[in-house]
Amino acid sequence: MKYPDWLRNVTLRLLLAGFACTALVLAMAAQETSQSKTASGPQEVQVQVQRGEVVYVVGNDLVVKMDNGILEHFVVPDEKRVTVEGRELSVHDLKPGMKLERTITTTTTPQVVTTARNVEGRVLIVNPPETVTLQLADGTAKGFKVPKDQKFMIEGQEKTVFELKKGMVVSATVLTQTPASLVEQTRKTTGEMPPPPTPPPAVGVLLIEQAPAPPVETAKAEPAPKRLPQTASPLPLIALLGALMLAAGLGVRTIRPHAR
Repeated sequence: MKYPDWLRNVTLRLLLAGFACTALVLAMAAQETSQSKTASGPQEVQVQVQRGEVVYVVGNDLVVKMDNGILEHFVVPDEKRVTVEGRELSVHDLKPGMKLERTITTTTTPQVVTTARNVEGRVLIVNPPETVTLQLADGTAKGFKVPKDQKFMIEGQEKTVFELKKGMVVSATVLTQTPASLVEQTRKTTGEMPPPPTPPPAVGVLLIEQAPAPPVETAKAEPAPKRLPQTASPLPLIALLGALMLAAGLGVRTIRPHAR
């Protein structure tokens, strides 16, 4: 089928226009590149020391009585370690009565992140010397603050914001500064074994001293009669008894004559 010449010309022009628009959009998008740079300030270091005593530990659950008397509960992962007397212990090795000390070091570094973007767009609104609104490659409109002495490239020539006109296609570098802080924190936990158990104090036995019992009076035993020596003879005793009997006989005879 043969098309009229005028139709072929119109179709060709539309195709060329479409290619031109696509190339313009791609060129503008390709020029929207960005780079970031970070500037750091002086670091600020804070050290916090926490102390406590292990009260309860079962599995990964750890209860510590802090120095201020508050009980705190922790769920300690298996990979965490506590340095005790040169040994690395896990939560399963902790015992009630152990003293723990955790040192938290926080380092804060202030930063300013500066992002530079190359932007190309069509001028929509100009408010010199402060702002300009551009229509970007994606069709959106965005306002920009114009720094002092900012130069714009227009058709290979540098122009100031006062020379911008609506409809001009300009390219510029947009700087965006964002404050940020880099915070790094390290934690180190050390501990001490509980002291050995103290032996219980000795308990004294209570004794009651009784008063001495009064002495018991006992009857004095009569002295045993003296015995004559085995060598003595009974003859003197016999003679004495005979003399007594003779005297008694004489006395009886004397009394009788008076009785008559």
